[in-house]
Amino acid sequence: MFSPPRAESARRLGILGCLVLLVLAGTAALILLRSVDSQLSDISTVYNVRRQAQELMLALVEAETGQRGYLLTQDAQYLLPYETALATITTLHQGLVDSVGDNADQLAAIAPLADPIARKLAEMAQTVSLAGQGRLAEALAIVRSDEGQHLITSLRTELGSFIAGEDAKLVDRNEAVQGYRNLIVIAILAALASAATLTYFVFSRTQRQVSSLARVRTALQTQNEALEAHVRERTAEAEEARAHAERERARVEALLQDTNHRIGNSLATVSSLLGLQVTRTRSAEVRTALDAAQARVLAIASSHRRLRLGADLETVKADEFLESVMADLRTTHAVGRDVEFIGDFAPLVINARDATTLGIVLGELITNALKHAFPDLASGTIWARLDRDETGVARLVVEDDGKGLPSDGAVTESGLGAMIVKQLARQFGGEPSYAPRPGGGTRVSVTLPQMEPPKTAD
Repeated sequence: MFSPPRAESARRLGILGCLVLLVLAGTAALILLRSVDSQLSDISTVYNVRRQAQELMLALVEAETGQRGYLLTQDAQYLLPYETALATITTLHQGLVDSVGDNADQLAAIAPLADPIARKLAEMAQTVSLAGQGRLAEALAIVRSDEGQHLITSLRTELGSFIAGEDAKLVDRNEAVQGYRNLIVIAILAALASAATLTYFVFSRTQRQVSSLARVRTALQTQNEALEAHVRERTAEAEEARAHAERERARVEALLQDTNHRIGNSLATVSSLLGLQVTRTRSAEVRTALDAAQARVLAIASSHRRLRLGADLETVKADEFLESVMADLRTTHAVGRDVEFIGDFAPLVINARDATTLGIVLGELITNALKHAFPDLASGTIWARLDRDETGVARLVVEDDGKGLPSDGAVTESGLGAMIVKQLARQFGGEPSYAPRPGGGTRVSVTLPQMEPPKTAD
């Protein structure tokens, strides 16, 4: 059928316009596809960098958990996670550096991590080595210095900030990919609208192009779903590692409390056996010696049973602990006697080992007061206090209003109780001091200069 010149010209112009629009749509789609590929490559790089940083953080936490678990329990099984994590830290750090490539901003963010990581590794290796050599006190002193905690906190902060920055980049990349998807859809619709007015050949070629674009879109969606699934998996692993660390800490705390209680019960059993032996012994001298031994074993048992560790599993509140020990002494050594016990203990936080020794010293001083200050079941009062002198040195003072020191002023230290107090006081770098109490009685002061500097309890 013949068409007027004007209609033919319009058709040709329409076809040419559709072809131009189709070419423009195809060109735009190709440009967008390349941009999407670039964004996906960036997402893969950013995710790899983030994964390296997160694995480095988890390895540092795992190494410190194993180190502290070994130092607190001396259980060699904690060395396995420590050594496993230690073997990967250097590799993970180098992998993190390699993964950022020549990105100046990322290199500037992770470059400062090298020195803290090296110092933290050196500190953990030193403490584990000292503990392995039997120098546990030195190893714990290094841990309690807070330098290692400061290092790990600093590393967590730096790595957390770095990971947060990478997360922000992932969000930006995903938003950019989504934007490119929308533009691709628009280009596809424009191409379809143009192809509807073209010949079957043009339509067929356009349809193949659309199919190709659809496959690209599907591939992009699949890759995005895979990335999201991988992120969820790594998040679940991190949460599981945190929960495991919390469970291990609770287990160690329960184990320490149970150990102290078992030691106290075992010593109480020994005290009971000594009591049975007293009833079967006819010699007055032997009974006296066994009674003294029973009392001392019972005092040590009380110190262990009353030991309540703080949240850090290393310290004890002195006022709560000594009040409990004094209450046990009142019920076990002053039964049937009119002797009042008064305690005044400062709220100091002290080392758990120091607390046990301090409880034994207190028990010896109170037992000696009951024995020598109040003979023949005499009545009176015993005061005990823990405070700091004017120079800030901790001291334990026990006073009584009993018969007082001998009239010649001489103080005998030949008794077993006095010798025990003197030897235990020397562990803190101090000496017991005996003096008359104003108003009558005796005052015994034991300075403790080498006890860890006290801190006021919260």
